[in-house]
Amino acid sequence: MKTTVAHDMARATTSPRAVTQQLVHKADAAEALLTHWSRMASDSFRGAARWPVDHPFYTALSGAYEPLLVSETIRQLFPLLCHAAYEVPFGHHLVWERYDCTLDPEVLRPGPATPELRATCRDLVHRRGRVRAMTMHIELVRDGVVRARARSRFTIQAPAVYDRLRGDRADTARAMAAAVPVPEPALPKTVGRDRAADVVLSPADRPGRWQLRVDTRHPKLFDHPVDHVPGMLLLEAAQQAARAVRRPARVLPVALETAFHRYVEFDRPCWIEAHPLETGTVRVVARQDGEDRFTADVRTRGAR
Repeated sequence: MKTTVAHDMARATTSPRAVTQQLVHKADAAEALLTHWSRMASDSFRGAARWPVDHPFYTALSGAYEPLLVSETIRQLFPLLCHAAYEVPFGHHLVWERYDCTLDPEVLRPGPATPELRATCRDLVHRRGRVRAMTMHIELVRDGVVRARARSRFTIQAPAVYDRLRGDRADTARAMAAAVPVPEPALPKTVGRDRAADVVLSPADRPGRWQLRVDTRHPKLFDHPVDHVPGMLLLEAAQQAARAVRRPARVLPVALETAFHRYVEFDRPCWIEAHPLETGTVRVVARQDGEDRFTADVRTRGAR
């Protein structure tokens, strides 16, 4: 009997389970990139994804995938595993502290893709019987080869705690309604994008400095109401800034080392500054009210 029970538990644990849009925090089902997940060990997991052949935001006119697609696929693992594997209730907030990612440009080549993700959760912090923080290590596999690796540290805050910390700013409708007017975009080709609607930088008073474009009407960056500028928008801003300061060379962002210091708010301008460091690396800082809110070291390489 014990052997049978153990066998049944192992089978139930490793059997793939379907992913719903709610589990990955997406209002639009078409934006849910993960399809299935399974638990391989107590804190080790597998996930399956499906990438669209053509996507208005994550694919370039050339057909190649944009680097942000890799990070968005990985990001969807965070809420998925918190809710499905660690029983974090819906309504809790996942708050990024760090996110690092390195990718092989081959992962971005055009064509149908069904990546596999391998995740291990470490350094878990428990409080009152619930997970409150963790570090997640992820490998993204395409065609049987590891094409990207990422590591992220984030905390998990109960609604009452989050609302107390955010105060009046926790009201998503009020926060988004107070967003500053969206300035004119930089020329798409200067930031490595094809469409003006996807440009998140606006030229400022000097080279290497832009105002962050926070267009809350963007259907992909703002899939659902939020009370502060999303982390994915900041990642995209860092990559666009790195591409801009490397011009006239055409470069591809292949690595990010980021830190989220404070929330970027909607109701005041946020400034993005980029400075080349050693060969191939650009330091990007998002500043609001004179404070560093987000920093990123973006490593680039020549684009084909």
